[in-house]
Amino acid sequence: MTTSVSQPKSTDEWILRSLASVWHPCTQMKHHEQMPLVTIARGKGAWLYDDQDKPILDCISSWWTNLFGHSNLFINQRIQAQLEKIEHVMLAGFTHQPVIELSERLSALTQHRLGHAFYASDGASAVEIALKMSHHYWQLAGKPEKSRFVCLQNSYHGETLGALAVTDVPLFRTAYGSLLSDVFTVMSPDSRQAQDGESEAEVALRAAHELEKLLQREHHHIAALILEPLVQCAGQMAMHPPIYLQRARALCDQYGVHLIADEIAVGCGRTGKFFACEHAGIWPDFITLSKGISGGYLPLSLCLTTDAIYQAFYSDDTARGFLHSHSYTGNPLACAAALACLDLFASENVLECNLQRAHDLASAFTWTKSDKRIKYLRQQGMILAFDVVPDALNKPGTFAREIFTRGIEEGILVRPIGSTVYVMPPYILSADETMEMGQRIQQVVEDVLHAQKP
Repeated sequence: MTTSVSQPKSTDEWILRSLASVWHPCTQMKHHEQMPLVTIARGKGAWLYDDQDKPILDCISSWWTNLFGHSNLFINQRIQAQLEKIEHVMLAGFTHQPVIELSERLSALTQHRLGHAFYASDGASAVEIALKMSHHYWQLAGKPEKSRFVCLQNSYHGETLGALAVTDVPLFRTAYGSLLSDVFTVMSPDSRQAQDGESEAEVALRAAHELEKLLQREHHHIAALILEPLVQCAGQMAMHPPIYLQRARALCDQYGVHLIADEIAVGCGRTGKFFACEHAGIWPDFITLSKGISGGYLPLSLCLTTDAIYQAFYSDDTARGFLHSHSYTGNPLACAAALACLDLFASENVLECNLQRAHDLASAFTWTKSDKRIKYLRQQGMILAFDVVPDALNKPGTFAREIFTRGIEEGILVRPIGSTVYVMPPYILSADETMEMGQRIQQVVEDVLHAQKP
């Protein structure tokens, strides 16, 4: 039996049907009574096009996923070629060339320090895998008391229950706290917390000292520390220097605690190196990847880990195996997209070219330095952010929505986190497009702040 769906006669009809049938993520649906949904018909390069063919510059890579532009011909062709072979096969008892090649190439990118890849479909699931794997490892090692986790203040690692437990966002904890396991939360190395005369490095070392005190006291109960290296992305793009990662790695080694690097948002070249951990010259026990790994094309995530952890599960006993699975684990189409992205990194010298793009990005936002309503301009590679001072906001609770709505009118996609405005554009912007992005955001911020003037 088939059910035909009539084609809407107008954009308004599409929006009404979406509101009636689609429950949108991270959204209070009632807000869409005043903030209309945007119906996207197509995308090309760094631009999205609505159903009236209005262009919108995608300044945030569609939630940090789209690295090489929409409808990238090379990635399209690679997915199409894979589609002609096999679209999906279960990874339990089977394997296939794309998942093998992707796993090998990612291992090589870690200098073979993390040589085993376990696949899922989304970032939160990859975090769940790392948490479960660490917890199970300590059980197998005869230390079941090591069952708790440490996260940073203002951290975000996803919204499934395990990932949400290590997410320090009051909104989520108020709603779902009764469902979550208890964790330790330590000071973030967020450089914005610098006291008078204190450097970024000193803030990081102060945070590391707090971590050290916790590990001294509780290490026998702690399985792992989880953090986003260099940038706490959903945590208002809080940034910290590499010295914190170096101290965290040394402390985890000293006290027998796993280090989980959540590189879902900061990996795949966002910070200037393929893995953010490389800036500190360290490797964690687990790396989680998602978002950009498939170029924003298809759901794919994975957790990389070491041979020592893998060997702890290697046994004739089924109960000693890692007990986790997803139906679409290692999907061949998603792996083909990821392999195409890795080929683009190599053939287009992306990491080196991004050094110039990062310079262009900084140049496009020099205007923020002379605006007293703006503070904490900060940048790490292809991530740039700034905060609007509270005194400039009459209605801080609506600022992010107003920026988003005014941005769409101005032809740009920006989605602030609270009063933090940020950009994470695709790795394909020209210098002119980057400057245009900065100018349009300047106009949008000016318009919204003028309307919100206390």
